[in-house]
Amino acid sequence: MEMEDQMESQKRRGRSNEDLILDRTGTLGCVGWFLVILSGLFTVCLLPLTIWFCLKIVQEYERAVIFRLGRITDKKAKGPGIFFVLPCTDSFVKVDLRTVSFDIPPQEILTKDSVTVSVDGVVYFRVSDPISSVAKVSNADFSTRLLAQTTLRNVLGTKNLAELLSDREGISHAMQSSLDEATDQWGIKVERVEIKDVKLPHQLQRAMAAEAEATREARAKVIAAEGEMNASRALKEASLVIAESPSALQLRYLQTLSSIAAEKNSTIIFPLPMDVIGHFMKK
Repeated sequence: MEMEDQMESQKRRGRSNEDLILDRTGTLGCVGWFLVILSGLFTVCLLPLTIWFCLKIVQEYERAVIFRLGRITDKKAKGPGIFFVLPCTDSFVKVDLRTVSFDIPPQEILTKDSVTVSVDGVVYFRVSDPISSVAKVSNADFSTRLLAQTTLRNVLGTKNLAELLSDREGISHAMQSSLDEATDQWGIKVERVEIKDVKLPHQLQRAMAAEAEATREARAKVIAAEGEMNASRALKEASLVIAESPSALQLRYLQTLSSIAAEKNSTIIFPLPMDVIGHFMKK
């Protein structure tokens, strides 16, 4: 219920703002209407010539916000195509609706765990409401760029280094929602925010590399020790099998000779039975 009440209040607030704009744009006054009528008569009298000053064209990706005596004539922008303006009393501003991208300059940021990093990114946005982008902010593009820099600092200041390096997608979504909410009243829609690069200090890079190398060496030693243990168990089982069958040792001798002969080397090995050697050792 509370969420529904908040949504209703926001809708009412938005409607009241639109009604206020319409009321302000609709009240030209007596002098204003006199000038508009005079401009219309002037246009009709010089129609063959003034037609080139009255007809304007905007492209498919553009919209025109018309001002009549300094007031917005309609809550909806004109275009695309041909539209009509009165000379001397009307002026218009073209607004580009295409998606614009810009790079966030590298920002020196102190993370939550007191590590200084340099982070840059890229932002994609477009104009969703041409009238608000013209009437409510002096320069929507420049204001969005400045707000993106401060938002990057604010969001990354609440993250530690591990989160910054591993959760870039979550940070990008948090920045996008924050920017979109702040620029909505300017008629700007932030479509995407991406973190491009995170630059760490050289001392920290060396420390992290040493830590990673030590971790890999410790893991390699553990793996080698486990391999030695498994090999010793296998050798123990093999010795038990050979002890049960004395002829198995002779077969092992012959197998070793066969493998040595296959290598085509000049080494000649004559195996002697362990029983013969044991007999001489007793003497």
